[in-house]
Order: sequence, then C-alpha cells, then structure tokens
Amino acid sequence: MTTPVRILFFADASSVHTRRWVAAVAERGGQAIVITREPGEVPGAQEVIPLLPGKDKLSWFKAIPRVRALCREVAKRFQPTLVHGHYVTSYGMWAAACGLKVPKVLTAWGSDILVTPRESRLMRMVVNWSLHHADLITADSMDMLAAIARYHPSAPCHQILWGADTDKFVPAEPASTFDVVSLRTWEPNYNIDVIIDAFAQLVAKRPQAQARLHLLGGGLLKDALQQQVARLNLQDQVQFHGRVGDVEMVQAIQRSRVSVSIPASDATSVSVLESMACGLPIIASDLPANRQWLDQRGGFIVPVGNVEAVTQALLTVYDAPEQAREMGAFNQQRIEREASRRGQMDAMWRLYQKLLMPTNVKVREKARA
Repeated sequence: MTTPVRILFFADASSVHTRRWVAAVAERGGQAIVITREPGEVPGAQEVIPLLPGKDKLSWFKAIPRVRALCREVAKRFQPTLVHGHYVTSYGMWAAACGLKVPKVLTAWGSDILVTPRESRLMRMVVNWSLHHADLITADSMDMLAAIARYHPSAPCHQILWGADTDKFVPAEPASTFDVVSLRTWEPNYNIDVIIDAFAQLVAKRPQAQARLHLLGGGLLKDALQQQVARLNLQDQVQFHGRVGDVEMVQAIQRSRVSVSIPASDATSVSVLESMACGLPIIASDLPANRQWLDQRGGFIVPVGNVEAVTQALLTVYDAPEQAREMGAFNQQRIEREASRRGQMDAMWRLYQKLLMPTNVKVREKARA
C-alpha cells in the first residue's frame, strides 16, 4: 500500500517559489498545508497558516514552542506524512524542531547556506543542527551541495532545481527595438545600478539601437534606482515594471534580445533558467551557480560589479545578432533537456515517495532508536 503524500510545509507563502512547489505537489496528487511568517495565497494548499508575521531574527527562536504546539494541532486533522522546510536557517529550523515523528525534508535556497553561516557562530550552529535533523536535503546548485557536504549530514542530498516552466517560457519574435531585461529584485545583492550604468553606455555608443531596459522584480532600492535613471536622462528608455505575474514576465522576456543577471551572491537563478527557456543569451556574474549553466555557447560571464564588462557584452549582443540568436537557441534546448520545472518536480515527487517507502521508514526508526 502506497503511503499518501501529505506535506506540512514551512515556507514563505508570499514567494512564487513556494506557490509553484506546492502547486506541483497538488498536481501530482499530494496534499499540503503551509505554515508561514509571510501570509499569501498558495494555490493547491488546503490551508495557509500565518505564524508570527514579521522578519526579526530572534523571533524564529522564540517561536519554537508555538511551532510545536501548532504542529500538534495540525497533525490531528491533517496527519502529515512529511514535513518540508524551505530555507535552512529559518523555516528549515522550524521544520526540524516541529516535534512530529515523520520524515523531514529541507531545501536550501542560497544565502542560507552560502552567506548566513558566515555571519556568526550561532548561525553556523543553526545550519548544522537543522541539516543533522533532516532525512532528505535538496538544493538547486552543485556549489550549494558542496557547501552542505561540509556539515557532514547523514541525510541524502540531491540537486533539485526550481526549474523553468517550459510550457509557458518559450521563444517568440522579439521587439523591433533592442530590448534588455533584468528579472532580479531591486536589492543591493543584485547590482541593478550596474545594469543601469552599462545600459547607459550602450545607449551612448549605439544610439541607433533604440534600446529599452525592462526592470522587473521590485524592491527597496526603487527610489534610488529611479533617481539614477533620471540623472542619466534615461526615463524614456528604462521601464520599472516591478513585481509581475508569469504572463507579464514571459512577455517582457520574449520582447527582449538579452537577459542580465549579475548578483554578488546566488544559487541557480530561476530567472536565468526562464530567460534561457525563452531563447535569450544571458549576461551573468562570475559565480559557481552561473558557470554551471553558462559558457560562451550561451552567453557571457562577467566579473561581479564590472560595468565595462556588462557594457561590452551588451554591445556584442547588439553587434552580432546571429551569434546572439545561436546562443539563445542553445540555451532553450538545454533548459528543455535538463531544467524543465516539470522534470524537476517529477524527480522531487519520486524522492518524496522513496522517503515514504516502509523499508526506509523502518531504517530511520532503527537509526534513531
């Protein structure tokens, strides 16, 4: 008899990644409840339960008794067969500490493994403790898996990508103007100011391109970035779209000739995969996760924060359109083959089912006895 897949998620309900993951579980016949600090609608979830809305770090620790009490109450009516925490140092800690005697899955998102442990000994201890209470660990890049391995967890670790929806993110005819798109959040890590400066140089050097820059994502730096655009007299050529849904995002990518993603720190970027799926060449910062997906066949790897390198890459895309089209075609084929969301979530579903096999449950129980 197959054990039903009923997952109690600890995750940010406002995140598109959470919504997509839960929807994928529901599409495959699973059931889900989401406990979150960031309320939001999660299609496919039976319930979304807000707990201590806010972001202060100390509250994550103080809330653990309330988390355990809430889990006992939820367990009576939902009877979860799995607990899954998304983001190791916060929701992952709650998942590991929830007190339910079911398999625990942790998914690392990026900075929780690559950045936060460097902040303090306490955060390294939290990461170590959470990972050692997991029965399955996933991450979306090989450099993250390598970082996780340094904690020597006993749980199996797998690369599962967020993936691109290759049914929605498909190539199309671009705009007649030379459009550039950035899908990253307007926060310091993502160097949107560098993109704007490089775009300004493109406009100055190739005025005939009728270039347009589309900034999606939204974020705290909106005012500063708009002031930068005004100083550069680019108000008519830079459009601040902010946070948008998949339809508008697809349209913005499809009208563009190149996608730029140049953060200082990152795991595998969904926006990079989605841009590749739409057949665009990519300009990306020199990070291990980007090098895993990009080389000269699909785009340009540039030093972090280097305006001149980004400018030169933009100029190359404009000056060599046939080369750019070949890059985009290579990227689209690779994503369909290796990183479709459909395929990645199928792989995750198999991992859930393997974790719930009676023989694996007995092995874990014996190890913990």
